[in-house]
Amino acid sequence: MAPAVPLAVLALAALAAPGLGAAPGCDHPAHRWCSSRDIAAACQVQSRCPSLPHPAAAPVELSLYYESLCPACREFLVLKLFPTWLLLPEEMLSITLVPYGNAQVRSRPSRRRGRSRRCRRPRSDRLVPQERNVSGKLDFECQHGPEECLGNMMEACLMHEAKNFSTYFPVIFCLESGSSVTENLEACLKIYAPELDSGRIAACVQGDTGVALMHHNAQVTEALEPPHQYVPWITVNGKHTDELQALAEASLLGLVCHLYQ
Repeated sequence: MAPAVPLAVLALAALAAPGLGAAPGCDHPAHRWCSSRDIAAACQVQSRCPSLPHPAAAPVELSLYYESLCPACREFLVLKLFPTWLLLPEEMLSITLVPYGNAQVRSRPSRRRGRSRRCRRPRSDRLVPQERNVSGKLDFECQHGPEECLGNMMEACLMHEAKNFSTYFPVIFCLESGSSVTENLEACLKIYAPELDSGRIAACVQGDTGVALMHHNAQVTEALEPPHQYVPWITVNGKHTDELQALAEASLLGLVCHLYQ
């Protein structure tokens, strides 16, 4: 019986066989052709290197523009966005949170139209800008009152202090799913991010940093194209359409899995 020939040797022989060789000018020996994607490309033998890892697909980029006290925003963040984030590997989904919401509010309470639970951007000739310059300082007026302004700024300062998304997102989930967005920070930090200093977050909220963060969120929100008409306002890979919004709200996990390629 003829001695067995190792499969690796047969593979190398096939690669080096006449008509199956590397491209002219390939300076790498045959046993190195499949050692990396760069070498395989240089020797033009990628199709004969099935073991090479495929380049990773870019993550789906989702941005959520929201208000901390908007019921529909809280529902989407708690019941759709957070569970999807937990289920997917981090290389599949990149999330940006922008707590600011509707850039203008009515001078009187708006009437709810239809059955939509979204927090709509009011349309009226009598509008009060949400961001105002009062005696040289920026002041914010929010659709759901001063507590929402505080909640928006707390979450913006939390992101600023934590830096890492996987650190601050569970805390925001805790705040938005609890009984009070503005009163449960200490408890949520103890559970999800005990390494964070609540004092630094409070200092941010009470100081110029919090105002600067909210001003930045105002600019980012106002720069949306098309302009947002309600919150939660969702962009996927930098785009917003009615179809993408509906798909994200109906089955965010399915949408991300479909788009990730």
